[in-house]
Order: sequence, then C-alpha cells, then structure tokens
Amino acid sequence: MTYCVAIRPDAGLVFLADSRTNAGVDQISTFRKLTLFERPGERVMVLLTAGNLALSQAVRSLLTEGVGDTEGLWAASSMFEAARCVGDAVREVFRREGAILHEHEVGFNISLIFGGQIGQERCRLFQIYPAGNFIEASDENMYFQIGEAKYGKPILDRVLDRRASLDEAAKCALLSMESTLRSNISVGLPLDLMVYEAGTLHVTHFASIDENNRYYQTLCASWGSQLREVFSRLPDPAWTDPTSPDAPAPAGLSHEPVRALPAGQAASTLPSVQTLAESGVVRPPD
Repeated sequence: MTYCVAIRPDAGLVFLADSRTNAGVDQISTFRKLTLFERPGERVMVLLTAGNLALSQAVRSLLTEGVGDTEGLWAASSMFEAARCVGDAVREVFRREGAILHEHEVGFNISLIFGGQIGQERCRLFQIYPAGNFIEASDENMYFQIGEAKYGKPILDRVLDRRASLDEAAKCALLSMESTLRSNISVGLPLDLMVYEAGTLHVTHFASIDENNRYYQTLCASWGSQLREVFSRLPDPAWTDPTSPDAPAPAGLSHEPVRALPAGQAASTLPSVQTLAESGVVRPPD
C-alpha cells in the first residue's frame, strides 16, 4: 500500500510520498511514487501514484517514454490540459490492461495526484481517478490524499489553512505521514518531500527522508512528547454522585447499562453507577 499527500496553500505546493510497496507480509519493496516533470523557467509538474504498481508505472511510462519536447505534458498550455493528458494515459492503460485484469479478477486499482504550475498560471492541484476523470483542489479544499489516507487526515483538517507558509504545510504533511507510519505497517520510509514556491518555475526544495534524518527524528519525537503533555493536562472525567439530586436523569432513560446478572443475584444488590457531570442527555447503550 502507500500514502501520498499534496497541499496547495497560497504560497505554492507541497508533495509527500512514502516508498513502500507490499506483495505480502514477507515481501516488502521500495519504489518511488513521486515523479517530477520540470522545464526550468517554463513549467514544474509533479505526479504522485498509489495502487497497483504495474498500472502506475505503465501510466508514468506513457507520459515520459517516447514523448517529444513538444508533445504530451510538455505541450500543455495549462495545468488543466496537463491533467487531461494524465487522465488520457490512465484510460489508455485501462484499454490495454482492463480486460485481462478482469479475467484474472484483479481490479483496476490506481489513484493519482497531479499538480504544478505552467507559466504565469497559478499553482493547481488535481486528484485523478481510475476512470481518468479528476477533480481540482480549491481554497476551501486545499489538499488531496491517496492510499492509506485515514490515519493522517485529522491533523490536515485541524491545522491547514490557505495562508499557511510552505514550511508549515511541509511540517503538517510530515506529521500526517508520521501518524500513518505509526498506525499502518504497509506505509514505510524512505519518504520523498518536494516543496515548490509559487512563481519560481523550478524545484526549490527536495528531500529524501529516511530513519536517520535528524529533522524528521526531532519532529516525530517532539510531536509525540508534546501530545502526551497536552493529553496529561486535559481534565479527567468528572463523575457525579448518582444519589445526588443534581445527577441528570432525563425521563425515560436509565443510568444503568444492560447487565447479564449472575444466577440468584437480584438487580437491587448491584452498586449504583456514576455518570459524567454535565453530560447532558444520558443515552443507554444499544
């Protein structure tokens, strides 16, 4: 599996991808999932891929091999047109491989993120689906994820803002990846991080990050320790006295959970159960 995330604040673009691919619990490989298309001074485009590795490599090959300087992505006059080129490549791979994959009961599993800048057009970011169609990021929805997206999504939703600096967006992407690495073994180091500053039309920052990268080590350790510190400062649940007249007991609802009683034990012999203070409506379990 994989995890890739791309963010489009006003200041530019941030792309981050892991490099782990799995064919089983005892067969783990490393392949790069970030591809850069750059013509300095004219265009910078980045492709992130997830899903079936053979399919994503086939799409990338169609976009790069045997393509002249005035064809395909290099001829696109806008990022929208370039995204259509990527979508067309996905459809071409499906045309070639879809039937045989179906015959072997293998799904056409591929997802892509594509973004960059051409000329004076603003930075744009797209998510491309297996059908070759796509959607574009907006000021309200400024990031895309593919692969194992659920673990790293909460921090993106809580922290990201279009006014974020590129360093802040890169830091947020790395913490999103750290959460995914911690919770899912199918995502792994090394990571490829590319940061593009809007208007420069050339790659401004790139890093390949492994377990020995000092900044990544410091970031993860500090994030973990500060999370624990904040957690320890949060108030513990405040429990009411169930016999207190202030204990909430809305009509028709019971404080007591459903219990399976030992043989011969009456319900009246069970101890009273406390409820959370100021918790509003007390809902019994299903």
